[in-house]
Amino acid sequence: MSKMKHFKGWMLATAAAVALTMTGCGGAEEEEAVPEVGTDGELTVTDPADVSGDLTVLVHRTDIVDTVFQDYAAEFQETYPNVNLSFEAITDYQGQVNIRMNTKDYGDVLMIPDNVPVEDLPHFFEPLGATEEMLENYLFTDDMAYQGVTYGIPITINANGILYNKDVFEEAGVTDVPATPEEFMEALSAINENTDAIPLYTNYGAGWPLNQWEPNRVSIAGNPDFTNELIHTDAPFAEGEPHHILYKVMYDAADQGLIEGDPLTTDWESSKQMMADGKIATMVLGSWAITQVQELAEDPESIGYMPFPYTQEDGTIYSAVAADFNIGINVNSDHKEAARAWVDFFINDSNYAVDQGGISPVVGEDYPSTLASFEELGVEFISENPHREGEEGFLDQIDNESEVGLWIEGFKQRMIEAGIGNRAETYEDITNDLNSRWEAGRTRVVE
Repeated sequence: MSKMKHFKGWMLATAAAVALTMTGCGGAEEEEAVPEVGTDGELTVTDPADVSGDLTVLVHRTDIVDTVFQDYAAEFQETYPNVNLSFEAITDYQGQVNIRMNTKDYGDVLMIPDNVPVEDLPHFFEPLGATEEMLENYLFTDDMAYQGVTYGIPITINANGILYNKDVFEEAGVTDVPATPEEFMEALSAINENTDAIPLYTNYGAGWPLNQWEPNRVSIAGNPDFTNELIHTDAPFAEGEPHHILYKVMYDAADQGLIEGDPLTTDWESSKQMMADGKIATMVLGSWAITQVQELAEDPESIGYMPFPYTQEDGTIYSAVAADFNIGINVNSDHKEAARAWVDFFINDSNYAVDQGGISPVVGEDYPSTLASFEELGVEFISENPHREGEEGFLDQIDNESEVGLWIEGFKQRMIEAGIGNRAETYEDITNDLNSRWEAGRTRVVE
C-alpha cells in the first residue's frame, strides 16, 4: 500500500512517487460526471442531469455555514440542479454526531468523527474506493481506511503548532520564535509580566480545542512510526517521552498562572476575537485556525503561526502534518449518488482547504500563503505512517480499553485542573496513572 509520510522541506511525498508539489492541481477535473458508489467501492459514471435528491450535510463550521457554504451550494447546483442541499451546523460536532450515529439519522454527508474506530467504518460509511488508488489522487486517504478500502477524504491537511499574536510578542520583548519548551515558557512569562494579554489560552471550557495539542506528539518524536510504536509501549507518558514533554507545557502554564483566569468558563468563538485584538498571545491550534483569526484582526499580518517549540538533537524542528476531518457518506443514505457528487465537488472544486488556511488534499495543489513562515523558519513536515499490516485498529482499541483518551479532552482538563489547584495531584501523579491505564489496556488488547 502506498504511504505518505516523512515530509521534507516544502514538499509532501508518497512512497508511490506521487507528490504534493507547488505545481497545478492533480485531482479529478471531470465536473460533467460523478462516480456512483457501490458497496464494493467500485465506481461507475452517471450523467449529472440524472443525479437528484435532497441531501443533508452535517458540518462543524458554524461560523461559515450561512455564508461560504451557501456559495458552495450555489456553485454545485450549476452542475447538479436536481440536488437540493441542506446544511446542518453543529457546535459540539463530534459529541453530537457520535450520539446520532447510534441511529441511521446522521445526515447523508458528514465529517467523520475522529474517534470512530477504523474497523467500524464499514458499518457507518459508504466505501469511496480502493485506498491504493485513492492515494494516487488524494493525500491521507489511508487514514479513514480499513482492509484496503477508503471511507473518507480529508477536507484539508493541517500543519500543527501554535497560533500567536506577533504584536503581543513584540510588546513583551520576545524577538525570536521559541525553539524549546523552556524558551516557550520564558516567552509566556515575559508576556505575563510585560503585557495585559493572556499568555496561553487553553479553551478548557470548549473542550475540543485541548485535543489540538495531541498531533504535536509526532513533532516532538521526530519519528513517523511513533504511533505504530505506541502499540508496543507500556508507558507513553513516562518522563522524556513525547507525550510527557507535550503535556508538561500545558500543566506548567496552568501551574504558573500563565493561562486564562477562569478556564472553566472559556468560550471558543470569543477567544478568536480576543486573539485578533491582542488580548491573547498564544493558542495551540492547527493551521486551519490561522485564517479564522486573521479575518477578525485589524491587521491580519499580526497573527502568526509557529511550530510546537521542540528542537531535535540535530537541530531540526518538525511540524506534524495530518488530515483534518474526513468527509464521508452515510451508509444509510437514500441518495448516495448525489452524496458522492457533493463530496467530489467539495474536495476538488470548492477550494475550501486553501481558503481556510490548510493544505489541499488533492495531490499537486499549491501550498497556502499562511504557512510561508514555516519555510522561513526551516521547519520540516512530518506525519504518522499508517498502521502496520495486521495492527489496524489496535491503537484505537488500546486507547478505548485503557480509557486514556488520547483524542478526548478528559485527561487534559484534569491536568489543567491540577495545575490551577482544583485537584490535589501533581503532573507526575497524573502521568503515572495514565501509564498504568495504558499498560493494562494494552495487555488486554494485544497480549
